Order: sequence, then C-alpha cells, then structure tokens
Amino acid sequence: MRRTGAAIGMGYLYPPGDDALRLAVLSGVSLEFAAPWMRVGPHDPVPVAHAVAEGRLVWIADREDMARRYPRPGLVLPYPFSLAAAPVAADGTTWGGLVLMWPGGHPPELSAPEEEALHDGRARMAGILARAAADGSPVLPGRTPRLVRPARHTPGPVEAVAAVEFIHRLPGGSCALDLGGRITFVTEEAAALLDADIDTLMGRLPWEALPWMDNPAVEDRYRAAVISRRVTTFTTLRPPDHWLRFELHPDATGISVRVTPAEPEGETPRNGTDTEAEHTTRSALPSRATALYHLMHLAATLTEAAGVRDVADQAADQIVPALGAHALALLTAEEGRLHVVGHRGYAPGVMARFDSAPLSSHTPAARVLASGLPLFFGTRAELENTYPAAIVLDAVGDAWAFLPLIASGRPVGSLILAYDRPRPFHPAERAILTSLAGLIAQALDRARLYDSKRDLAHRLQDGLLPHTLPHVPGLEVAARYLPAGRGMGVGGDFYDLIRLRGSSAAATIGDVQGHDVAAAALMGQVRAAVHAGAGAPPGEVLARANRLLTDLEPGLFTSCLYAHIDLKHHRALLATAGHPPPLVRHPDGRTDVLDLPPGLLLGIDPAADYPTGGVTLPLGTVLVLYTDGLVEAPGISLDDATTDLAALLGATDAPTMDALADVLVAHARGSAPRHDDIALLLLRTVPPV
Repeated sequence: MRRTGAAIGMGYLYPPGDDALRLAVLSGVSLEFAAPWMRVGPHDPVPVAHAVAEGRLVWIADREDMARRYPRPGLVLPYPFSLAAAPVAADGTTWGGLVLMWPGGHPPELSAPEEEALHDGRARMAGILARAAADGSPVLPGRTPRLVRPARHTPGPVEAVAAVEFIHRLPGGSCALDLGGRITFVTEEAAALLDADIDTLMGRLPWEALPWMDNPAVEDRYRAAVISRRVTTFTTLRPPDHWLRFELHPDATGISVRVTPAEPEGETPRNGTDTEAEHTTRSALPSRATALYHLMHLAATLTEAAGVRDVADQAADQIVPALGAHALALLTAEEGRLHVVGHRGYAPGVMARFDSAPLSSHTPAARVLASGLPLFFGTRAELENTYPAAIVLDAVGDAWAFLPLIASGRPVGSLILAYDRPRPFHPAERAILTSLAGLIAQALDRARLYDSKRDLAHRLQDGLLPHTLPHVPGLEVAARYLPAGRGMGVGGDFYDLIRLRGSSAAATIGDVQGHDVAAAALMGQVRAAVHAGAGAPPGEVLARANRLLTDLEPGLFTSCLYAHIDLKHHRALLATAGHPPPLVRHPDGRTDVLDLPPGLLLGIDPAADYPTGGVTLPLGTVLVLYTDGLVEAPGISLDDATTDLAALLGATDAPTMDALADVLVAHARGSAPRHDDIALLLLRTVPPV
C-alpha cells in the first residue's frame, strides 16, 4: 500500500476445505465496510472473485466502471475510487487474492511503478505462503480479519500538549472519528456547537449520540469520505434553528472533522473543499441513501420477477418515483431491432413510433447498446446537438439518461430515463444509474430465458393434451384445464377419453409432480402409456404404466385414476394410483365420494398392485374426475373441500356438462387462492344417439 499509494488494502486466503475466499487482512477501513465481502464465493460477481478465477489482474478505473461491470458492489459503494484485484499465486498454486483501492481522482490506468509494486508484492506474499505450507505451518485466515494500521510517529507529552493547543486555536470545533465512525476526540468548542457533553460523545457514533444527526445523508457523507479519501462536507440543522457545517478530512487512520456555524436556511452556503457538490440535509430532493433504499428494494423485487413483462412492470413502478424521473422506457434487442417491453410516463402513441427501431439507427438508445457505455444529457440542447436526427421521446423532457443493459457480456436492451427539468448528473448519480441498469439487465436476461422455457413448456403441453375429446355414443362429456397461478403456468395434469370397441370407453385423469418442462414431458409419457393399455382391466393398465415410469426413473411421482366404462351394462370399474376420489351424482341428485381401494403413486414400486372398485351408472349419472388443484386450498382440509365440492355438484342444475364444468371451476377459483393446476373431466350417461 505504501509503494502504490493505495488507501485501502484487503488480503484474502482460502480456509481449509473451502473454495471460497475469506478476508484475512484489512487496512484503511473498518470491518463494517468490509462485512459484505468477508467471504467471496468463486462465482460471486465481485472483482477479486474474477481475478482469482481467471488468474489475472482486474482493474476498475472509477466508480462508473465499477457500476457498469459489477452492479451489485457498485450500487453499495457509488463513491469516487479506483480498484485493483489480483490473485496471489505461484508455481500453479493459488493461495488467495489481493484488493487495493485508491482515492477518487486516480488516473484511468495503473502507472508502471504501481503495477511493478503490485506484482512484486503478490510474488512476495505467494512465496511466504508457499514456504509456510511447505514447513507444515500454513497461513490460514482467522475468524475475523487482522486489522493493520499504518505506522506513525507517536508524539511525546510536550508534542501532545502542543497539538491540543494548536487545535483549540482553530475557529469552530474539532473532533476525530476512527475508521468505524466512533468519536475518539472532541474539543470543548465542538461539544458546545453540538450541544452535548464530551462524555456523552466519546466512543459513540455521532448519529447515535445525537438524535438530530440520525439521518441517512449524514452517514452517507461519512462513508463517502472513508472510501474516496476526499474532503467531504455537508450542512445539517441542529434543532431548533442552528445550522452547522461539517468538513470531513479522511486518511488511513480515521477522519478529522471541523464543525462551524453555517448560514441560516435560505442563504447561499459557503463553498467547501469537496470536489463534488456540498450535501445539505435541508434539500427537498431525495438523498442518495434514500434512493439506495428504493433501489435495494427494487433489487430484491427483481429476484422474484418471472417473465419479461414482470421485470418491466416492477422496474417502471419503482424506478420512476425513487429517482424522481419523469418517464421511463425499457427496450430489448431482438433480431436487429429495439422493442419496447415496458414504459411509464410516455403516451402509447410515442412508444409505438419508437418501437422496432433498427439497432443501426443513429439514436442514443441504439448507440449505448452498441458501445456498452451510458449516455447522459443534462439539457435538451445537449441531446439535440449530439443527436440532431434522434427521435425525441418526450416533448417536455429536459434531461435524459440512456443506459445499456448488459448481462454476461451481452447486450440485452436499453433503459431510458427522462427528467422534466435540466439535471447535472453528478458522478455519484451516474454510478447509481449504471448499477441500476446492470441489475435490470441481469433480471431481464433471466426473464427472457424463463419466458422461452415457459413458451416451450406451453407448446409441449398443448401438443400432449387432447385438443378435442372423441364422441362416444351414450356419454356427454366436458373437460377443463387451468394452469396454476405460479411457476411457468404449466404442469403435469392430464386427462383423456378413449373410445374402445363396442359400447365401452375409458376415461383417465392424472397429475405429475411439478410445474415445468420435465413435468409436461412426463405427463405425455404417462398419458401415452395409459392410452396404449386402454381396454385391459383398470388395475392392469395402471400396473403397466407404473412399470414404465419406474424403468424411466424420472425422479417425479404421478397420481392417476383410470375408469373402464361399460355403457351397455351401465357400470364402471375404476382403479386409482394415489389420486383424489371421483364424485358421482346419481340421477335423483344424490352425490357420493367414491371410496376406491387405495393404490400407490406411479413410479415408486415396480411391483405395486392396483385393486379395482366398481360403480353403477344408470342413465343421467354424472361421473366427476378431477385433480387435487380443484379442491386443495390453504387452510381447508382435503376432506372438507371434497365434501363442499360434492354438495355443490348435487345442488347445481346445469343444463349441460360444459355449464356444470364452468360452475365447478368458478367455485374452485373463487373460494380460495389456488396454487396448483386444475384438470376436470365430466361424464354423464345419456341415451345413445
């Protein structure tokens, strides 16, 4: 760190039997700052993980570069800094990793002396670690990192007194914070300005000791000073009407703070020494910490978003109010064109004109997608000067951010944010917006894959379920299938009606575990197996299907019910493999829940036996076959739900089976939220035509 001028250093080692890096040595910041990266997995999206995995130096030039390439840490640390991450390795053995961070304002590249010092330091570390391991005393990371402070001259008593007298001569008040933010020294003048006793302040965090400083913006300025090593200022109100200005001067050991009275609200504040705009807690605009709260909430929400539409809606609903934007548009790149998948604040007609614009067009949205770099225009004039032929989306917009959506190194779309007044887009805000775009890009990439799988599963399921049921003289039939309201919207529920020889038919219904492509594919195999065995005794049909499933070893279980219907003798024989019992409505309106001999689910035991039960079916009898999605609901026992369904069946005087099917499905959907597929097959014996 001394040779390179780095302000922060982090050394990682491998614990025994673990492929994740653990922080072993830390310098320049407190453990609190390093807590999110104490343990780094081999595939975590952070620079040191990539550096170690790929055996190379990873250089982050500035916070915008961090936000673009590593959105997650970039969102947490949108402060001015540069970073280098590199493996500590020698002779084919990787011992750990090294991270160095420099204050904001570092040149965009490592200098030759810095790179040489970094190479030499890593080589020395690797040599020490290799020799220690060879001697049988390997260097291992402890439970907490070792904190290393820079060596400094310790003043004697005379010098210490002179230093204190020097501090008291300065105007205003002074105090010192350690790297964790705790007060280690405070003058009487500072205590008076803060309206607190010195004993109350010592050893405590300012925002803990002083309730009026418990403001996210105050802690944000402290964090900015520690990470960027820049002088940082802010102004805040000490109730009831005392405005104070704080100057934070950081170094590798802590922060020196100058406290002075500030101008009353409404007057122009004095210029500070911060390279960025001075922060004040009296600003009406949301603070960066407040914006981060909204964006963290968005990040958590995006992890639960399923399809592209879901991602677009979540992003639009949360980003516009969180960032104070006037409008938002989310576009994806497909087949050489940009397609609008979501927007807020824009008229539909405007979006329709912009939709399907070619990627080759000279527009900011296409440009950022091609270059991978964001574009910021603080005024309308800046946009028009740079892109005179561009389609201006918002007639009242006066500032724009065009952000590329890059996931896994591939462009997946663009994010456009429009503001209704000119905006400077300070570096911290640019870093936040770039991190935000990275988070949305990753969610969008996952959502597109999800949509592709869901479409494939739907097409597979549609191809496997019967599009129409055969006409069987003597039977009036109706069927319904409704996908679950979660997952991919597909599953393994199936039904079938098979016309056999003479006056016989077979009906079957089943439910394969799961809601994905595998469940839909297995459903097709089970249905085909039952169809192939139709005509044999019901127990034998299920036994054959069971042996097929156990041979396939799909890892999924299936419930199934099979009925052989003899229309000539008005009788049905049924066998079940762990399936919900069918319902029977007799011609006089009575309803029964058929009590069939139990059978094991298909796919568990190849030698399972499936006994048969029977029921008479005089003309006008309704046989109801269904999957558990029709009766299962949170907080309701299966027996009670089945009894309720049977009561509804007996009380409903529907003119057709289709009408009856609609009533039963509406009851299931309206009684409680459903989280499983619903399959329903109704059969009523009628005079043959």
